[in-house]
Amino acid sequence: MKVLAADGVSKKGIDILARDFEVVVKDKLPAEELLQIIPEFDALIVRSASKVTAEVLAAAKNLKIIGRAGVGVDNIDVAAATARGIIVINSPGGNTIAATEHTMAMMLAMSRNIPIANETMQKGEWNRKKYVGVELRGKTLGVIGMGRIGSGVAKRALAFDMDVIGYDPYINEERAQAMGVKVGTLDDIIENADFITVHMPLTKDTRGMLNKDNMKRMKKGVRLINCARGGIIDEQDLADAVKTGTVAGAAIDVYTSEPVSAEHPLIGLPGVVLTPHLGASTVEAQIGVSVDVAQGIKAALNGEPVTTAVNMAAVSSQVMNVIRPYFDLAERLGCTVCSLAEGAVKSVEVEYNGDIADVNTKMLTTAVIKGMLNPILESNVNYVNAPGLAKERNIQIKEVKNKETRNFANLITVKAVTGKKEVMVQGTLFGEEGRIVRIDGYRVDVDPHARILICPHINRPGIIGKVGSIMGAADINISGMQVGKTEIEGTNIMVLSVDRDIPEDALGQITGIDGIFGAKIVDFYTI
Repeated sequence: MKVLAADGVSKKGIDILARDFEVVVKDKLPAEELLQIIPEFDALIVRSASKVTAEVLAAAKNLKIIGRAGVGVDNIDVAAATARGIIVINSPGGNTIAATEHTMAMMLAMSRNIPIANETMQKGEWNRKKYVGVELRGKTLGVIGMGRIGSGVAKRALAFDMDVIGYDPYINEERAQAMGVKVGTLDDIIENADFITVHMPLTKDTRGMLNKDNMKRMKKGVRLINCARGGIIDEQDLADAVKTGTVAGAAIDVYTSEPVSAEHPLIGLPGVVLTPHLGASTVEAQIGVSVDVAQGIKAALNGEPVTTAVNMAAVSSQVMNVIRPYFDLAERLGCTVCSLAEGAVKSVEVEYNGDIADVNTKMLTTAVIKGMLNPILESNVNYVNAPGLAKERNIQIKEVKNKETRNFANLITVKAVTGKKEVMVQGTLFGEEGRIVRIDGYRVDVDPHARILICPHINRPGIIGKVGSIMGAADINISGMQVGKTEIEGTNIMVLSVDRDIPEDALGQITGIDGIFGAKIVDFYTI
């Protein structure tokens, strides 16, 4: 597989990928060239320079994953990527400290007039009285967006003896109060804060969030900081507010259009500190985001789930540690019910029993859907497009959780309903090995790999021997066999592991044996 690394990604991440894949590095990649060469690549890494548009994605015939070495994915058409089943990942934690510290540095530099004081000192001037600043101690800081970076800024501001108001539609109020942060509304911050810093993604709702209308309502002498995304603060409105004295100062690291032109309204304004998008520009952060994304791409190209995908259910590293051993089993349970089902599947119920029921299992349910759809669809089914493909086919998906379980510490049950009947399989882990432990009402112990033949039958002498004879005549080796019982008297199930495909005529002979209720092949190579 081939990986394209654009925009000057750190060598540490490239080295991780180069151990397993062919990596092509293009540090300065024109849009025309990206469009031209993208069809040959399976993965793409970008920072903020390259624009991964719908047009680029349409040309990316082999692309499976896009890694953004950073937090924001504004330069990637995530909706178009999702529609094509392309995973989009970022590195939400790799540059957290860098962006947090840069925000504090900008706040301090603006408060104490450090940039202009340094500039005039370098010219031989001594303007001690001219550049009197303000202290942070005792001031109110409004933090808009209490994610990793916003929370980090709040924590450091509290160490400066500031009062902090945090606003976030999804804020964990208990956590904020434990930090010492007062939870407030956007209006609370606009009307009461001496400093306001934004740490939100750029969306249609946050674009222009701070504009001339609410700047008029702010405390006179307020100071604004934006180290998040250009456009959250309206730049022209901010420039006008600084000129009129409504806003005493601003510290801006990100802009609506980058790089900025010499005519940008904030350039040359007194009290305004500008930096060229340096929030993540530390040696440590560049290595961190590069390594994070490289590891995510490596996992995705190896068919494993990733924790930082922005277009699929988010999973914390703690939850991932719990559910990771079950992914392969979940897919194989999905593949098994698909192979056993008679007719189109109308609904699927996935039940989790035991301790696994305590964690977020949505991605495991997606693995079940992935395993179920891959054998029957020509298009590649992955963790991004599986839920959408199921929805398109009107397959209802339901999760059930129950802490109680008998016989096994943890158990996954998958039930598929068709127009004819319900199919049920159960699986668990023995150590780190997945096993199918029940098929419909039959108790079994099946290693769900390679190919298996499932034959429910009457429990009487000679049936297993007849099946073995047919397989031998077809030159098919049986590498393993399980016979499982049910509570129904006189019925058994035979599960044979076979080394190659079973021809249709041999399968027909098996189903024609008196006492065989049916014969189904489950080919796990299809997933």
